[in-house]
Amino acid sequence: MRWRTLLLATLLAFVSCGGSPQSQPSTSSASAGPPSGTITIFAASSLTNAFDRVGDELTRLYPATRYTFNYGSSSTLATQIVNGAPADVFASADEQNLQKVVDAALVQGSASIFATNRLQIAVAPGNPKRISSLADLTRRDLVVVLAAPSVPAGKYALDALSKAGVTLTPASQEVDVRAVLNKVALGEADAGIVYVTDVRSAANRVAGVDIPEQHQVIARYPIGALKESRNQRLASLFIEFLLVPEGQRVLGDFGFTRP
Repeated sequence: MRWRTLLLATLLAFVSCGGSPQSQPSTSSASAGPPSGTITIFAASSLTNAFDRVGDELTRLYPATRYTFNYGSSSTLATQIVNGAPADVFASADEQNLQKVVDAALVQGSASIFATNRLQIAVAPGNPKRISSLADLTRRDLVVVLAAPSVPAGKYALDALSKAGVTLTPASQEVDVRAVLNKVALGEADAGIVYVTDVRSAANRVAGVDIPEQHQVIARYPIGALKESRNQRLASLFIEFLLVPEGQRVLGDFGFTRP
């Protein structure tokens, strides 16, 4: 319980003493009182399991708070936010898509990198097709799917294939990385390039084939609070939790690594 006491003190101090430019200043965390309310987080689909857990952890710490998540491809979410979709926080699987929201002057303060991720080839359990490398994905007997190039996972996959000197025409280009994972898990594809965290999330339905370091692409995940948030205090608290050791531990449980 000691970590919860320390975390409570740290986060309350942060959100009560200017955690974001629009926070109401307070002379003490006690005078501000515990945070409350509901916020909506737009987040990359690869964050689904980890952010669901983060929401549970924060609700246990602050029972008067609620967290609603909208998961999807980072490119789609960025477009929705720029077009006026109501959100309090945006977490992207790449810096480019969050930058679109920054360029639209919609981010409060500056964004923070809170996690990194790596690529892996998702295959059927037991790897019945004996796939061992990116080069194997060009075999004619394989059905291979990728995320669309506009999606961070799709762009990263193309970068990794390029590093390996592999040219691949996928059977389909999916709307986000979880759609790639699901096609492999359902047996509709023999392989797909996803994140390490995706393979871990579906451990009983897929297996992972490692991509060597020289062909690897590291995904950096930024997050920012949005200016139009109606609860800047809670938005700041959510972001800060991801940056402190306990939040990093939760992310690590799902395979994310420190930035």
